[in-house]
Amino acid sequence: MTVTSPAAHVSVRPAPAFRGRIGRDARSGHYAVPGRYRLHLSTACPDGLRIAVTHTLLGLDTVCPVTFLPAVPDCREGGHSALLPLYEASAHRYRGPAAAPVLSDGWSGRIVSTHDRDIMRDLAHRFDTGGSSLYPCGAESEIEAVEQMCVEGIEGAAQRAGAVGGEAAERDRALATLLQTLGALDRWLVDRAYLIRDEVTVADVELWVALVRLDTVHRHHLDAAAVQRIAGHPVLWSYARRLTAHPAFGAHLDLDGIDRRHHAQCRGLEAAGSAVQILDWAAHSAR
Repeated sequence: MTVTSPAAHVSVRPAPAFRGRIGRDARSGHYAVPGRYRLHLSTACPDGLRIAVTHTLLGLDTVCPVTFLPAVPDCREGGHSALLPLYEASAHRYRGPAAAPVLSDGWSGRIVSTHDRDIMRDLAHRFDTGGSSLYPCGAESEIEAVEQMCVEGIEGAAQRAGAVGGEAAERDRALATLLQTLGALDRWLVDRAYLIRDEVTVADVELWVALVRLDTVHRHHLDAAAVQRIAGHPVLWSYARRLTAHPAFGAHLDLDGIDRRHHAQCRGLEAAGSAVQILDWAAHSAR
């Protein structure tokens, strides 16, 4: 899949507090042992939702158990009080937010990683349960391109298109970027069940979460005409419906939690697009 990234606007994500990796053997320190590690996730957060879907697709429920956290963080700066002991054990006098997601090591009682995509790759590459091959051999560049498209062409563009106080011309350019990205994906998915292979991969997880966010969060800050144009990509939204009906996807879709988290953290103005829901996510996930 060929992707042209909207590089003029590079979104800056906070650097992960911890970025350890699970290695192949004991020489790496953190190595793959069933039951050693635990995930701490909030599926109302896009990072947590991506990891939760990946974890279920890989069939790792018993290999790497999950603790699910509340949708709305209960500490300053978006942290969770339940994670404070892990952060304090992992960094002397830690002063940042005790934020999710977290991959923790039960042997040491410390955090391995808070970097969502590293965690996803390590779950897929280090724990072979015979399940889905979410990172097919030779597909890494395609997966990275889809990640970039979702971060910049969908998530970043939607944020800028609905930003308060910015120039109208800048919002219009952002909306054009978003529609261009959605149009390219819509055309690409014609006669395709999945994004880059004949079976589900992590690229589908990335795109599905971006589409969930677009309809459940970003549309609240767009006008009705913009949302109607976003909805006008029938192949893309049909693809989103199919994935939502997949148990590994729909089972983790906490619509109420996403809504509560959004309203607790967002200070933007609600626009007319808030009333124009694109998909009935609850109905499709129930199937």
